[in-house]
Amino acid sequence: MRDIKLNRTAKIALASAMASVSCFALTSAPAFAQDDDAERVQETIFVVGDRQAYRGNFDDLEIPAADQLIDEELLVQAGALNLNDALDLSASVARQNNFGGLWNAFSIRGFSGDINLPSGFLVNGFNAGRGFGGPRDLVGIESVEVLKGPRSALFGRGEPGGTVNLVTKRPNFETGGYVRGTIGSWNQLRAEGDYQSVIGANEALGFRLVGFYEDAESFRDGVETEKLGFYPSVSWDLTNAINITYELEYTTQELPFDRGVVFSEEFGFSPRDVFVGEPVPIETEVLGHQLELQHTFNDNWSFLGGIGYRETSLEGDAFEPQFGSRQTYFRDGQTISRFFRSRDFESDYLVVRGEVAGEFETGPLRHRLIFGADYDEFDNTLVINRYRSRFPADGDLANLTPDDIFTHLLLDINNPVYGVNLNPEAGANTNRNEVLTGYGFYVQDQIDITDKLQVRIGARFDDFEQDLTNFLATPATTITSSDDRVSPQFGVVYRVNDGFSLYASYGEGYRQQTGQDFQGNQFDPNITESSEIGFKADLGHFYNSVDGSVGVTVFQVDQSNFLVNDDRPEATAVGFFSIPAGEAESTGLEFDANVAFENDLSLWVSYAYTDAEFSNSFADADGFGFTIDAGDPVINSPEHQFSAQVAKDFSVGAMPATLGGGVLFVGERNGFVGSDFILPDYTTARLFGEIEPIENVSVRLEVDNLFDETFYTNSFADVWVEPGAPRRFRLTATYAF
Repeated sequence: MRDIKLNRTAKIALASAMASVSCFALTSAPAFAQDDDAERVQETIFVVGDRQAYRGNFDDLEIPAADQLIDEELLVQAGALNLNDALDLSASVARQNNFGGLWNAFSIRGFSGDINLPSGFLVNGFNAGRGFGGPRDLVGIESVEVLKGPRSALFGRGEPGGTVNLVTKRPNFETGGYVRGTIGSWNQLRAEGDYQSVIGANEALGFRLVGFYEDAESFRDGVETEKLGFYPSVSWDLTNAINITYELEYTTQELPFDRGVVFSEEFGFSPRDVFVGEPVPIETEVLGHQLELQHTFNDNWSFLGGIGYRETSLEGDAFEPQFGSRQTYFRDGQTISRFFRSRDFESDYLVVRGEVAGEFETGPLRHRLIFGADYDEFDNTLVINRYRSRFPADGDLANLTPDDIFTHLLLDINNPVYGVNLNPEAGANTNRNEVLTGYGFYVQDQIDITDKLQVRIGARFDDFEQDLTNFLATPATTITSSDDRVSPQFGVVYRVNDGFSLYASYGEGYRQQTGQDFQGNQFDPNITESSEIGFKADLGHFYNSVDGSVGVTVFQVDQSNFLVNDDRPEATAVGFFSIPAGEAESTGLEFDANVAFENDLSLWVSYAYTDAEFSNSFADADGFGFTIDAGDPVINSPEHQFSAQVAKDFSVGAMPATLGGGVLFVGERNGFVGSDFILPDYTTARLFGEIEPIENVSVRLEVDNLFDETFYTNSFADVWVEPGAPRRFRLTATYAF
């Protein structure tokens, strides 16, 4: 690790001091007295230890946004083992280039964040997606929330199209759990467990132990992964009104760096089972801590303060297909030329937050108020060494010599031979440390104008600073810059009745951008302006035999200040640099339904039409020489996406059983910004069946990609295209106790 360990104690001390002096609280006020669900709402919300920041006391029909909750039951039904599987259930979320499978990357409503970092997501309201801990497993996750639209007016630093929040499994002061084992295609072996109990005579201290281990090969020849995760937590009811919760997150993974397949107009896609890298593992590790203190003062006000701290690392070597004239596959459809990169990434992420929320009245108006502050610091170190050779343009590919293969890291897809040159003489490519710090203050007030009309207003002020040190410069140079931003929000909700509401909202968001321009200045933040209108319905209000919700939303998102190539003469004279001058817009329609029928049939449906395109013309920021014109599509953003899941509970004799399945359709989409390379649309289906032959013992069989579709989930360019897996089987046994 870097020589900053001595500073970590100071960071934690600073975090503790800030939490101690913060006069922030979270409360959830009681619902209307005439509401039939008032007692239930109040009872649910005032359970100490079951809170999240930024929420307040609102049922779904009062929120002027189209949010989706993917709960644990749906995750199990869909066979979701990782975050990508879960997000496939939301048609508003599309997969993006995931850095060779080493992190989670997604877009919401057509827009993603920085392609050089994992997509940002929250864990229990903490910013936690940054860093290099590998793709997120769903063990220890109770639910996944897709919060659409920019939420910077509350959450602060976020992605442009929306926010994903993971809710973890915490102690709920019960005793029990499960152990589960899975065997699957390509020698997959997986074990996981979840156990919780209480300690003490008054059972005021609860603990929970969650973990998993997985070892698996792949449909990609020579690819193997190994993963281990452990997520213990402790919750202490200090008094009836005060709760303290601590969670630890530890995950270590060995993963191959897999850029996928290569595409040529003349030769098509290279075979999906041929791994074009080298079977050497990338090692990732994350060690994270979250500590929260919650204090309920009375029926209207309570306190929430929290600290999160995460260390991540990524280290290893990668062999990646070359671009353009360097790519020999474009000439013979058989030989793939590659370059080599060695990476050593590390990050530290500190988050401190606190807030107050409560209820008061001014005359006939009822106010539900949230206000608070937070601080975060992201310390990011990147070291990259690279080896790249240019294959001779007039080279005779039919008469390759061993020296050609050794020098140019070539791979014959018809007869791949690995391990020929695993340690080329790589030169320094990147060595920098970047520290992004920021603090923010936010306020939101939702006002009941009448018993049907509610108005939400809010804003957030952020001040952020960047220190960027380039260790390749002689001597090493550090440049510091700062900026600030105000992000407003506005919404209105009209409750037609207790089961139906109309809403409209407008919000602005921002995302801090890494790097600097050719003059050493920090980039202006990426800005998002979003508006939407829609309706929501609680189906249980209208039909006694149905429980669930349905919603329809029309939205528009405008994005500005994303990075493009700086082609000004003064910039090109000194190198290759970017400038925040890109603009794009996304318009669309969403339909979401989550329904349970009294005959034990459940249905999940999510559809999105998204038209995401660039609004101005510019040179691409990746140095490929492409010019993007206004109206060109945004990468990896399908116009049409559809996801559905259905399950039916029944009995076989005296044995409980469930049968179900799902379907995912993803429309065609651009696969290489500025080019006409298009990823084809695809439809995949899955089936599962589960039965409980013995009490507390269940057996589950599932089949993914039932019809063995050949498909491609995302790409960065025509030489980096991720293929989907062929038909896959999994058999799982679970013992609950």
